[in-house]
This record gives sequence, C-alpha cells and structure tokens, in this order.
Amino acid sequence: MPQPPEHQPITILQNLLRFDTTNPPGNEAACIAYIQNLLKSAGIESQILAKSPSRPNLVARLPGEGKSPPLLLYGHVDVVTTENQTWQHPPFAGDIVDGYLWGRGALDMKGGVAMLIAAFLRAKTEGLPLPGDLVLAVVSDEENGGDFGARFLVEEHPQAFKDVRYALGEFGGFNLSIGGQRFYPIQVAEKQICWMKVTARGPGGHGSMPVRGGAMAKMAEILRRLDAKRLPIHITPVARQMFAAISSKLGGVSGLLLGQLSNPALTDRLLDTLGQRGSAFAPLVRNTASPTILRASSKVNVIPGEVSVELDGRLLPGFEPQDMVNELRPILGPDAQIEVLRHDPGPAEPNMAWFDTLAGVLREADPQGMPIPLLLSGVTDGRFFSRLGIQTYGFLPMQLPDDFNFSATIHAADERIPVNSLDFGANAIYAALGRY
Repeated sequence: MPQPPEHQPITILQNLLRFDTTNPPGNEAACIAYIQNLLKSAGIESQILAKSPSRPNLVARLPGEGKSPPLLLYGHVDVVTTENQTWQHPPFAGDIVDGYLWGRGALDMKGGVAMLIAAFLRAKTEGLPLPGDLVLAVVSDEENGGDFGARFLVEEHPQAFKDVRYALGEFGGFNLSIGGQRFYPIQVAEKQICWMKVTARGPGGHGSMPVRGGAMAKMAEILRRLDAKRLPIHITPVARQMFAAISSKLGGVSGLLLGQLSNPALTDRLLDTLGQRGSAFAPLVRNTASPTILRASSKVNVIPGEVSVELDGRLLPGFEPQDMVNELRPILGPDAQIEVLRHDPGPAEPNMAWFDTLAGVLREADPQGMPIPLLLSGVTDGRFFSRLGIQTYGFLPMQLPDDFNFSATIHAADERIPVNSLDFGANAIYAALGRY
C-alpha cells in the first residue's frame, strides 16, 4: 500500500533536519512536537516524558496480540555542533543535491529516526499483524550523555518499557566494503564509557622562578608514555565472531590474515600491517584511554602545583573500571594519580537470539552482502536500555556507495545520506517487524 507523502522517510527526514537541535543546548521540543503531530494525524497517540520542558522524549505504542514481548524502536533527535565547519550546503536546510539529502544529523541519527518512524507509521496504516506491542521512543540528549533522554526514561519511567527484551536502534546495517566484498555490520555490543582524570603534582610558584621536574614536566612524561604504549589485547566473543565472519567471506591470504586478528600474539602486528583499515579494528581489541582535556594554571605567571588531564576511556564489554586503572598504572608511571569520573556500564555478553532474523532481512535485500555482528567502539543509548534487560540491535540499514566514507562523514562538515538509502532502510525495518 503506497504511503502518503508525509509518511515517506525522505519527507520526514527533511523536516527533522530543519530543526536545529544542536546539543548543547538541544532544544528538541519543537522537533518532538512535529513527530507527535505526525503520529497523531495517523491516529497514534503518544506520551511526552521530560526532565526539562525543553528536552522532551516521546513514547508511542501500537498494540499487538499479546503473544510476544513488546518490541522497541528508538532513536535520538539531538545533533552535534556545526561550529567551525565549512559546509557546501546549509546544515539545517534539508537540501537534496546530487542524490543526497544534506544536513546535520542525516546519518547520526535523524536519518535513522526517519526510517523508524516511517516503518512505525506503515505498520499502523497497513494493519501489520503484531505478535507483541510495538513501542516507539524518540529521545533527546544522546550526544551529551543522555541524562535528559534515555537515562531519564530508564530511571524514572521504566514501566514504559515493561517486558521489552529486544530493540532496534543505532548503529549498524549499513554496507561496508572490505577487500572488494560487501558486509553489513549489525551492532550487538558496544564499549563502555569510563572517563578518568589523571593528576600530577609538584612544587608551584611564581612564573619568574622556573621549577624543574614540577607537575607540568611530570604530566608531559605521563602523556608521552600514554602516547607511546598500547593497553593489552583482549579478544571478546563479538570481536572474534566479527573477524571470523569477515575472514570466511574474504578467503585467501586476506581472509587468513584478518582471521588471525583473534590471535593476541599477532593482533598488533597485523593491525599495523592493515594500515588505515587496521585503525578501525584497533579499538575493538583493547580498552582505550584518549587524553582530551588538560587543566593546569589559570594565570600565565603562576607555575601550577597540580596538573590534570581528563581521559576519554572506553572499556570492552565485561570489563570494570578497576581493570582500566590496573592496565594504566604501569604505563603512566608512579607520578600519575588516577581517578574514575564516570562509568556507564553495559552488558558483558549480547543476546544474539534475533540476530539471524535481522541478518536474513539484509540477505534478501542484498544477496551479495554478508551481515556480520558488530562491536561498536563508541556508545549509544543502548547502554541505558540494557539496564532493563533490553538487547539493542544496531539496525538502521543503508546502501551506500563503495567510496562513501561513513565514519568520516558522521559529525563532520557535509554530513549527508543517499536518498535511496532511506527507502532501503525503512523497508528493511518494516520487513523485520513482520518477522518478529
């Protein structure tokens, strides 16, 4: 059944992109109101749940037959800044040029939200038989920690997701070219936030009286050591499955080499050999800690007695903050005092029960492609929903040109999505709903 123009993912995305929901401050209210009105016009009531009126979240539900647990579809409508970026086309205009829809959030993740909403609306208008309720959640604040969005919903309104066990969200389902073969990663696991502060102390004083070997010099040595040394290799089950699947598809010498990434004795040597492709795999086999914020004196004529650096630490599934601290101590040296600032835990092992079904949908959509499980080096709102026992599958399918660099386009100038990818994704999501 043809869907009305206002229900098409391309139209929905154009409208979503025209709301400036840069976070901070977010200001997602007008964007959420548009979605609520769109659902209402289709006869779907929704609920607004908000920690702050300017940062609302929407939850809607299509009733099912009660034979299966509810299924959750969720995504966020806040976006990162465009500050200091030069765009070919305005980031909040929703322009279609050269077969692409341009705008901040086209990939992360208003494009995905448009696909999810389009599939949700289609399930309503076509009367798709649903064995369980279908729940749609559109949230704020994912790009800045989720405190006003998914975290708020999980902590304050868990009843909205009662009995949900599986969810579709970000990020995965897009095609990835490796060795001339096409793969479709489906995210089943993600790393954990483990932000830390490392402090070095020493004698301070007046800037006119130099200090040798002080806090600043100690911090310089700490950063040098962090840059020079790698944390230990750990091959988690999802990474092992991912490497094995790629290896089997590629075959030959390339396949053999990629398969050996699961051998800790060879992993780093192979990653170095793989060059740029290896850099994409590297965060999936170890805990990481990237220095991002340096704090010292607030005045140019004061030598600081304390210097600190904040580290964006990311833990592999199944690891704890103390594991990160234990791995960093011998690298950073005796002058480093390590403090954990924030830890957002996630499940140690994914629930793969629905993976084969989603993989089957993608195989039918593209018989030449191979779905593979994905461990994401970043984090999503899935970490919050996992606290309710919900397994998120990153499943926002897209067919992208082989020369389109997906990871380099997210959060960058000229973020855009092929127009044809929106229908591909919405249709794949709808097909998955029919097989739940």
